[in-house]
Amino acid sequence: EEVPSQTFDNKDYFCGKETLPVYESVFTEEGETIRKIAVETEKPPQVEIHVWTIRKGILRHFYVEKVSKREFEELPYFKQITRTTPSQWKIFSEGEAQISQMCESRVCRTELEDLVKVLYLEKSEKGHC
Repeated sequence: EEVPSQTFDNKDYFCGKETLPVYESVFTEEGETIRKIAVETEKPPQVEIHVWTIRKGILRHFYVEKVSKREFEELPYFKQITRTTPSQWKIFSEGEAQISQMCESRVCRTELEDLVKVLYLEKSEKGHC
């Protein structure tokens, strides 16, 4: 049995659901914004990094890379933004695939922001699990 982490939201917070740490990195270079959303999984033990390259609000390039936890720990700029459930991550990944096609020809700032919001879990109200 894994001891819940006290440094971030523990399992009690989400009614005992399995949660995965989510990280974000955003930086701008040469007029492009590169935004990375990463999730750490136990099975397999790796980090999946979703990379979006945005120029003038248009998603120019999108890809996914998988790295080991050790490699991920050596990457700069990432900070943990939330924890999410595997089912919410699946919704995020599927939505991302749709957005990547939709946003090749038009500005999609709000769509990308709304997609990231999917990862944030709402605390269950007054202990009703």
